[in-house]
Amino acid sequence: MTTLTDRPNTALMVIDVQNGVVAGAHHRDAVVANIGALVDKAREEGVPVVWVQHSDEHLEKGSEAWDYVPELARQESEPLVHKEFGDSFEDTDLEEVLAGARVGRLVVSGAQTDACIRSTIHGAFVRGYDVTLVGDAHTTEDLTEWGAPPPDKVIAHTNLYWRGQSAPGRSAAVTATKDVTFAGE
Repeated sequence: MTTLTDRPNTALMVIDVQNGVVAGAHHRDAVVANIGALVDKAREEGVPVVWVQHSDEHLEKGSEAWDYVPELARQESEPLVHKEFGDSFEDTDLEEVLAGARVGRLVVSGAQTDACIRSTIHGAFVRGYDVTLVGDAHTTEDLTEWGAPPPDKVIAHTNLYWRGQSAPGRSAAVTATKDVTFAGE
């Protein structure tokens, strides 16, 4: 149902599951395990896995904080998109990677829910992609000290409002890891 022509394929996106991003994340181990299960399923089904890695003054390229968590290993053949902004499409080659694989639907996982996940799902949606957010495969840290709701509420709210997104010719969905289908919703 994507508005992108000749894009019948689906890709799994794994966004910013880096040591410095998820060190204090809500339910870190369970979320990383769910993402690992999604990566395994995508690989088994021949679905592209696209890895996104953030860098900035707190996540310097090449540092331990910048590295992906040890539980998740990218295969050399899988694309790695480097970014410096919340939206994984901004000033990156993500669109070219997805166009080359004829991807019109994204299944999204990773961190942080209230930053790069939200920016990327909205960025993909306005660019014409169908977007499925995996509700138990994204997380964030506790930012209540700065006025944010507790992380479980941030995650629940994001899942709630993403279920209700709509736009002409595109679909938005939220599903659990165990219910993910890469064939489409």
